[in-house]
Amino acid sequence: MSPLDYLLLGLFVAAVLCLWRVVSGPTPADRTVGVDILGVLMVGFCAVLTVKTGKDLYMIVGLAWSLLAFVGALALAKHLEGKRYHD
Repeated sequence: MSPLDYLLLGLFVAAVLCLWRVVSGPTPADRTVGVDILGVLMVGFCAVLTVKTGKDLYMIVGLAWSLLAFVGALALAKHLEGKRYHD
């Protein structure tokens, strides 16, 4: 196995642990943090796949994923706070 394979395996284990936090999180804030960290891990997957395959398509997907994760985290934070989106 190459070092990149070990990185992918570590990211996969971390993603499984984040999914466990999302499913079993006692509060909505814990679930939100789990989803946010899962988004960061997916961008890491895309970065490692870019290096491993040499195709920049994965990096473009990672960039789009990070932008969507950021907007989603803001929306979830406002929802948990109880505010409306236009306030």
